Amino acid sequence: MINAKLLQLVVEASNDGIVVAEQEGDDNILIYANPAFERLTGYPVDDILYQDCRFLQSDDRDQPGLKVIREALANKQPCRQIIRNYRKDGSAFWNELSITPVFNEADQLTYFIGIQKDVSAQVQATERVRELEAEVAQLKRQLADRPA
Repeated sequence: MINAKLLQLVVEASNDGIVVAEQEGDDNILIYANPAFERLTGYPVDDILYQDCRFLQSDDRDQPGLKVIREALANKQPCRQIIRNYRKDGSAFWNELSITPVFNEADQLTYFIGIQKDVSAQVQATERVRELEAEVAQLKRQLADRPA
């Protein structure tokens, strides 16, 4: 079994943001955030503890992935979605958010673990590929419509 000190070192050394939240009513209140979360979001831990993590969404709360996340949280199920989040300076990034519920020995939900990974470069590359594919398809149609 891994000891608590080693576990803390591993979590704090992670390149991905890691948070722990506990459920309070409809909110999931942050009780821990690792240094990578601070680097990713620009929010110092002291500014975000005991807040619901929805602050990362700013006013952008109508994203399809958020509905999936809400349903998973309500059903105490794990999920992974890519959503837009916003840093403290207001700049957007694409966040691959993985949320896992943690249950105690009595099978009661105690915490949610959230892992955030900046996937902005991958999302932008995928979008660029879609744009180029659309351009190629349009050029093919134009070539096919040209008189011989």
